[in-house]
Amino acid sequence: QRTGRQIDGRSELGLVGRSVDSVGAKAIHAGLTELGAVARYVGARLGRVQSEDGDPLEVEVTMETMPSVVFDAVAVPGGDAAAKALGDLGHAAEFIVGAYRHCKPILALGAGRHFVENAGVPATLPSGDPDPGLLLFDDAQLKSALPAFVGAIAKHRHNAREMDPPPV
Repeated sequence: QRTGRQIDGRSELGLVGRSVDSVGAKAIHAGLTELGAVARYVGARLGRVQSEDGDPLEVEVTMETMPSVVFDAVAVPGGDAAAKALGDLGHAAEFIVGAYRHCKPILALGAGRHFVENAGVPATLPSGDPDPGLLLFDDAQLKSALPAFVGAIAKHRHNAREMDPPPV
C-alpha cells in the first residue's frame, strides 16, 4: 500500500473527551496504526474517558503536555457530549488552532466538526477553495473519511493555508 508507506512512522492523534464516539475513535486509531502510524488518544487529563457506548478509551497524553505541533495530524471523533466538553476547554481550541496554523491535516467527524468549526478554523483557503487538509465528515462517512485522512497525512503539510499573520 503506497499511501500506507507514506505515513509510516508519522504520529497522529485523536482528540477525545468524555462521551466520545468510540466507534469512530477506534476505527481511526486502528486504521492509522495498521498503516504504520503512531496513533494516540489525547485528552484534558490522563486516564480513561468513558465513551458514548460505555466502552472506555485510555487517554495516553494530555493537550497541555503534548501540543498539537508535535504531531503530524489531528483527528477529532464525534459524540455530541464530547464535542461540547472539548468546546468548554480553552486548551482544546488552542490545540486545533495550533494544528491549523502549522498546516497539519485535521479530520473531524460528526459532532467533532462543530467543535473544530467553533474553534475558529476556516474551512476554506484564502482563495475561497476548500482546504484539502481540513476534512469534515459526518459519522456515517467514516469509511471514506479514513482514506481521505491518510491521503492528507501523506502530503504532510497543507501550506496553501499558510498566512502571515495567521487569521486565527
